Amino acid sequence: MAPNRTEHDIIQDGRLDQLLKTQDDVWRVFRIMAEFVEGFQTFSRLGPCITIFGSARTKPGTRYYVMTEKVASEFVKNGYGIISGGGPGIMEAANKGAKESGGASVGINIDLPFEQSANPYIDKDKLITFRHFYVRKVMFAKYAQAFVVMPGGFGTLDELFESITLVQTKKVNRFPIILMGKEYWGGMLEWIKTKMLGEGNISETDLSLISLTDDPKEAAEIVTNFYKSNEHAPNF
Repeated sequence: MAPNRTEHDIIQDGRLDQLLKTQDDVWRVFRIMAEFVEGFQTFSRLGPCITIFGSARTKPGTRYYVMTEKVASEFVKNGYGIISGGGPGIMEAANKGAKESGGASVGINIDLPFEQSANPYIDKDKLITFRHFYVRKVMFAKYAQAFVVMPGGFGTLDELFESITLVQTKKVNRFPIILMGKEYWGGMLEWIKTKMLGEGNISETDLSLISLTDDPKEAAEIVTNFYKSNEHAPNF
């Protein structure tokens, strides 16, 4: 113990440390609120948009990069803007397809120590970079009229299964969820049918929440047909 310090002093210092930690948590809440406010203000002004997910590691000119450009372009032709995660790979391809087709090109970026700098195809007034994944995911789920899921890794699977869960549990209004890449996703869907459904962990009707295609035009048709009997609006 330091000279001239009593046990009471040590206890009081401990309480002060706890108070400072609590204050840090309180201010963190305000920083999170600020991210929500900025996101709601920005994205509430958008027209109907489609979110496209996929790997940040997909290289330009490869099969799924080109497929993403084409599907983004098809949605723009049908009156939709495109939302991506704002980074490289599939996200870049989505924004590029939207930009080159004259549609709204939106980026919901995330601050990461690797991989994730904003791509150059996002409209300057439609880019936000978030610190928190959960705030970013709320923006995806709230403002997308459909999710198009290209091949990707853990982050893509996280976004896919969270969206299915939100629709399945009716926490959001139903919207189309489209997997693109039959070769990539086919094995997973077969496992879902044989294992998850086969062992009673999901219902037969849950399978109808997902569509699978390789055709950009079919993907656009799935969405346009869905909204012939549903309203374009935020999902919650």
